[in-house]
Amino acid sequence: MPSPGRIDNLPGSGQRAAGSGQRAVLVAVRSAGALHRLLDVLPVFDGDRRITTRFTLIPGSDFDMDALSALDRAGARTLAWDEAVRTRHDLILAASPKGALRRLEGPRALLPHGAGFNKAIVGDGSAGVPSGLDPHYLLSEGEPVADLHALAHDEQVRRLAKYNSPATAPRAVVVGDPTLDRLLVSAPHRAEFRDSLGTGPRTLIVLASTWGPEGLLARRPDLPGDLCTLLPHDSFQVALILHPNEHSSTGRFDLSRGLAPALGAGLVLPRPYEEWAALLVAADAVVTDHGSTALYAAALGHPVIDAYDGGHELLPDSPMARLLAAAPRLPAAVDLPDALQAALAMDPHGPASGAFSLRGQALPLLRRHLYRLLGLRPPTGPLAATAFPSPTTVPDRPRAFAVRAEVSGDRIAVERFPLHTQKSVHHLAAEYPGSGPRETQSAAVLWRRAADGSSHAHATAWTAGGWTALVLAEAPGCRTAGAILTRRRCLLRHRTAGLISLRVEPHHEAGRVSYADPAAVASAVHAWLSRNAAHALPVSLLCDTGPISVRVHLTHADADDVDYEF
Repeated sequence: MPSPGRIDNLPGSGQRAAGSGQRAVLVAVRSAGALHRLLDVLPVFDGDRRITTRFTLIPGSDFDMDALSALDRAGARTLAWDEAVRTRHDLILAASPKGALRRLEGPRALLPHGAGFNKAIVGDGSAGVPSGLDPHYLLSEGEPVADLHALAHDEQVRRLAKYNSPATAPRAVVVGDPTLDRLLVSAPHRAEFRDSLGTGPRTLIVLASTWGPEGLLARRPDLPGDLCTLLPHDSFQVALILHPNEHSSTGRFDLSRGLAPALGAGLVLPRPYEEWAALLVAADAVVTDHGSTALYAAALGHPVIDAYDGGHELLPDSPMARLLAAAPRLPAAVDLPDALQAALAMDPHGPASGAFSLRGQALPLLRRHLYRLLGLRPPTGPLAATAFPSPTTVPDRPRAFAVRAEVSGDRIAVERFPLHTQKSVHHLAAEYPGSGPRETQSAAVLWRRAADGSSHAHATAWTAGGWTALVLAEAPGCRTAGAILTRRRCLLRHRTAGLISLRVEPHHEAGRVSYADPAAVASAVHAWLSRNAAHALPVSLLCDTGPISVRVHLTHADADDVDYEF
C-alpha cells in the first residue's frame, strides 16, 4: 500500500508537463449527497486560476432531481451528460462508482460516499459486499474504473483489495476524511451553533436517520414526535438529521407535513448540506440507526445511542457495527433518560478510530494526489479545512404548553410539555393570540412577548398594563396574564393578586450565563400565586426550569413596567 505522502507512482501521472496551462476538472454526481461530499473536497483548487471546474449529472439515480437543485443552489456551472461523455477531461471527481461513470474519459478520482463502508444494499450490486467497495461497479472487464481511491483509513484499503482485483490496491491512498476535518475545525463554534438554534442550557438530542427501509425514520416514524412529547421542553431540544436521499425522495414539503406535530413542538429539521454538520457539532448525544453519521458524532466524542432495529444492510465487523455493539440500546422513546446515562459512561472514540485516520490532513494530502493526476505542480500556500456556518433554520417555538408545577415553600419546579401529553399537569399556558382560540379559552396563563416595532413609521401600541387587562377581560378562564418585556423583566396581572412586576436573575455557572424562558417563569409564579395570592410583597422565589434554577423577585407593579409599550 502506498504511504499517505507518496504520489510518485499514481496512475495517470505525467500526462502533461507541470505548468503547461489550463486544466478542466469535471465533478460527476449522481445525488445531492454525493455533491455535498465533493464540495468539501473542492477547496484543494481554491485560488488556482489554472483550474476550471464543471459539474455533470450522471443519469440513472432515483435522487438525481434533487442533485440538480443542489447544483443550482451551489451556483455550479454544469455540463450536459451527452457533452460530458464526448469530452476528455483532465480529472474526474466522483463520490460514487455507480451509474455510467466509466463512460467519462479522463483520470478518475473516487472518494467514499460516507464514512466506513458499513452497508450492503439489498438488490444492488454484489450480495453482502459493502456499498462503495463493490467490484460490480469498481471493475470494468476486470480493470479498475478509478485511477485513484482516496480513502480515510488503512482498513478501507485492505477491504478494497479483498473485494476487488489486485490492480486496485496500488491505486488507493489514505488521506483522511475532509468532512470530519471540517467537523473538528467547527468544534470551537459549538456554543455559537447552539445559540443559533436557541438551545440554551438544554440537552440537545440529535436523531440520525439514513435512507431506505432500514432507516430510523422508516422503522420508527413516531420516534421524533414521541421524544418531543415525553421530554420536558425546558430540559431537552430534539433534532432530526436525515440522509440527503431521504430529503430527495420525500421532499421538504411532505417531510414537514409528516413531521408537523414534532416540528410544532420544537423539533429541529436541518437542511442536508452543511447545516446537518452544525447540528452534529452542537449535539449532546446522538440516537442513530446504522447510518455513518453517528461515526462522525463518535469521532467528536458525543455519546451514541443505538436505535437500529436490525436487518440485512449493516455489515458485521464494520466500524458502524462495532459502534452500535458498544452503544446502549433505545427500545422506546420512554427509555431515553436511562440510555443517555449509559451512553455518557462510554467512550465513543474507540469504535470511531476504525473509520478515520490522518485527522486534519485530508485537504493537503488530496491536493498533492489530485494535482499529480492533473500533471500540475500544486500551489504552495497553506490549506486547511474551514468550519461549517452557523445553522439558520429556526425551530418553531411552541405556542402552548401543559405545565407541571410543584410548589414547595418559596421554591417552584416547572416542566412544560405539548398539550396532548398524558402526564398530569397543574395548568395550561399559551401565547396570546398566536396559540389559537381553543388554547386561549382553556389556558390559565396567557403570555405575550414584546416586539420591536420601531421600524414602522406609523404605529399603535398596547402598554403592558393595558394589554394584561384586555386579556383578563377577553379570556374569562385566564387567571394570569404575563407581559414578557425582556428576558429579565415581566409584568403579571393576576385576578386575585393584581399587578406584579417580576425581575428574573440569570443562572451563573462556570463563567457562563443562562436564561430561563420568561414564559416558564410566569407559569412558575402563577403556580405559587395559586397558593399565596394574598402573600405580602416583595417576595423572592427560586424557580427550577429544566437544568437551571433562577431567582425571581416579585414586587408591586413598577410604573415603567405598566407603561411599557408592546
